[in-house]
This record gives sequence, structure tokens and C-alpha cells, in this order.
Amino acid sequence: MNKNRWLIALSAIAIHLSIGGAYAYSVYKNPITTQMGWSETNVTIAFTIMMGLAGFSAALFGSFVEKQGPRKSAMLAAVLFGLGQAGAGVAIAIDSVVLYWCTYGLLSGLGMGIGYISPVSTLVKWFPDRRGLATGMAVLGFGSGALITAPVATNLMEQFGISNTYFILGISYFTLMLLGALYIAPPKQEGALNVSKYSTTGKALAQLSAREAVRTKHFWMLWAMHLINVTAGLMMISVASPMAQEVVGLSVAGAAAMVGLMGLFNGGGRLLWAAASDYIGRHNIFVIFFIIQLIAFVSLPFTTNVLVFQALIFLVVSCYGGGFSNLPAFASDLFGTKQLGVIHGYLLTTWSLGGIFGPLIVSTIRNATNSYTPVFYTFSVLIAISLCISLWIRRDVAKKKQKVEQLQEASAI
Repeated sequence: MNKNRWLIALSAIAIHLSIGGAYAYSVYKNPITTQMGWSETNVTIAFTIMMGLAGFSAALFGSFVEKQGPRKSAMLAAVLFGLGQAGAGVAIAIDSVVLYWCTYGLLSGLGMGIGYISPVSTLVKWFPDRRGLATGMAVLGFGSGALITAPVATNLMEQFGISNTYFILGISYFTLMLLGALYIAPPKQEGALNVSKYSTTGKALAQLSAREAVRTKHFWMLWAMHLINVTAGLMMISVASPMAQEVVGLSVAGAAAMVGLMGLFNGGGRLLWAAASDYIGRHNIFVIFFIIQLIAFVSLPFTTNVLVFQALIFLVVSCYGGGFSNLPAFASDLFGTKQLGVIHGYLLTTWSLGGIFGPLIVSTIRNATNSYTPVFYTFSVLIAISLCISLWIRRDVAKKKQKVEQLQEASAI
């Protein structure tokens, strides 16, 4: 059966939309602590386990995804993530916090990591002309999952209780992910979508295995850039509300509204920045990311206007989201699609590390200085380093493209 690449994209969105629901975790915290009497720390540990495992499992199972293909990988992700969510309902029902960590934390984290990378390398192969748009569509679903899950989970808990909510959502996620998995597949044969008939943005500079890619300086430059971008974004997300209240006097209600809008910029940035990268290049997009964020972090300590302060935060968060959608597309530009799933998985270790470093840096500095101002300066330095790396890799990409074009011209003669 000939498959439609737009339906392939829709299948990827279905998978990412489901695992992205995990970002709505905050809606469970108060109901669980109130009903079960578990400490807030114990409830938070489950989320920490899940998010920590997500990035590292993407790296660990990258080879599995490449060998078994997107369908089997996505089906495994559906089983793990669905069981993790439904299992959390069992843990609530029998009052076992350890089981809650093992189900919501461990199983869901493994399912999230595998489910995240499963569709991406396939989408890149179906959209050689629009790699950025393809990955942007998928991770837009991931970024938007919480927007749908949060109100749905809240209403379900009010009507059916926490345990039944997990059962309902677990079954729903499993069904949606399975439907996506059953349709998703790579192009039938290599060259079925010949890059030459598309725009030049689809041409990779090389076709490297994962082992070859990690031995290049470009892999580690990309890894470092994304680590700093993720760390800055997660730092901002973790303290946005109290920071805005303290620095510019935003009200509690205003801060809550700002957090909601941050979700839109996170999701929207994933699609818009990725789509733009197809026209101006992934290397240029990362340069723009760090210029914007450098201006933002340098300006934040001196910003007293509430609207300007929020606008700067929204820009940082949009760059955070855009980094995730541009990462696999940039990797495919540099290293090809030969083992993109594995390479992307390795790069996503930055996701787990950023989730640790971002909140840790801001809390440590804030507690030591009783101010957010040193936080802004610290991240200004980190972003400046990333800007230098992005300019370096842009220069290298330009040189390599020129060399490839010269070789092509010579061979044509």
C-alpha cells in the first residue's frame, strides 16, 4: 500500500501528543498529596524519574529503533507508556508510592524516550525537502500534549477520581499511540523520495553511522549548544511564576496566565522555528536563538516593565522549543539519515541533563544570593559561549558545502 507522507506526519503527531501529556503532571500533584497523604517530594520523584529516563532511554534505545523500525518501536513505546499511566492508577488504588515510581516514573519514562525518537528519523526520510517542518510537526504535538491533557485530567479527577483518571488516560494514550504506530513506516525503498528533486535544504553533508558521528567535533558542538539551550529553557520554565512575581511584581493570577502562554510559545516555537530553518538553514537558526537569548538575559536584570519582561521570557521559551524541533533536522543535515535515530537519541541526553542542571543552577544561585539577577548574568555567559559555538559550526558548514559543490563541479567536468 502506498502511504501518504502527510498521514505519516499525523501518525507521528498522535504518538508525540500522547507522550507530551506527561508535561501536565502538575495537575496531579495537589490531588495526590491531599488524597493519599504522600509528601510532595515523593510525588515529585516520579516525574523526575520519568523525565530523567526519557532522554537517556532515547540514547539507549536508538539502535533498537533503527534495527526494528518505527512501527515496532512505536508499538513498544505505546505498551510501556500506556502501562506506566494505567499502572499509576493501580499504585494509587493500593496506596504504594514505590509502585507509583516504578509505573509512572520508570515505565512511562522508557515509553516516552522510545516514543519520542521513533517517528522522527522516519519523518525526515519522508520529508527530505522540509526536514525542519517535518520534525517541527512531530514535536509540536509533544509540546502541545500538556495543553490538552491538563484540563481533561482535571475534569476526569473531579468526576471519577485519581485512580480511574490514570486508567482512562492510560488506555487512551495506548490506543492513540498504537493507531499512529500501525500506519507509520519508512519510505518503501531507498531513493523512493529522491532528494535531488527537492530543494537543496534536503542534502546532507555526509552519511555517517552513529559511531562515526560521535567522533566528529560537529556532534559535540551540536550537543553542547543544545545542552545550554535546554538548560536555559528549563531554568526559565521551572521558576517563571515566582521569578516574575519577585522581579517585576506580577500578580499570582498574572503569573499563572503567563505560564499558560509560555506553553503556547513552547509549542508554537517548535513548529515556526523549524519551518523557518528549511529556508534559512539550521545553522543560522541556532545563531538567531543565541542572539535572541543573549539580548534577553542581558536585558532581564534591568527590565521593570511587566509586558517587556514577559515578552523576553516568551522569546527564551520559544527558542527552547525550537531547539528540540531543529535538533534532528540539523543532525540529518550534518550526518545524514543513515542512523539518525541513534544519533538523535545520543543528542537527547542533553534533555535529561538540562532537566537536572537548569533548576539546580537557578535554585542554588537564588538561595545563595536571594536574587534572580546573578542567574541572568550566569546564563548570559553560557549563552554567549553557545553563540560562539554556533558561529563556528556555521562557518564549518559553509566551508564544507563549498567543498562539496566544488567536487560536484569537478566530477561533472
